[in-house]
Amino acid sequence: MRALHLAIAAAAVLAASQAPAAGIDLSKPYGDKYGCINKNGQEVAADKMLLLTDKELITAASACTFSDKQAQADGSLVVTAKCEAEGEEGQAPTKFTIKRSAKNAKKLVVADEDGNVMGEVSRCK
Repeated sequence: MRALHLAIAAAAVLAASQAPAAGIDLSKPYGDKYGCINKNGQEVAADKMLLLTDKELITAASACTFSDKQAQADGSLVVTAKCEAEGEEGQAPTKFTIKRSAKNAKKLVVADEDGNVMGEVSRCK
């Protein structure tokens, strides 16, 4: 019985940690021009591409799978991910911050853990 209670508690914690940040809904993909074109697979080659879904962040040179999402008090979302870079072996852990654009509230800005902006994305149509 104790194991069942622990399993239920663990499931509740996991569900809470995956709750979306207020206002940031990743249930539909976001991307730049080429990210949205390629949202269903590689349809066109692009040197610059950014696609953000509820499970991953894909660029022209890497693919990152999310392992955790934490909503922040400022409304941003901090995502922990494992990334595979083109031409490299294995996966590297990393974090991204996703927040609303200061210029356009319909867009999201993705930054790496050092605060470098990777790009700005819009909801794909």
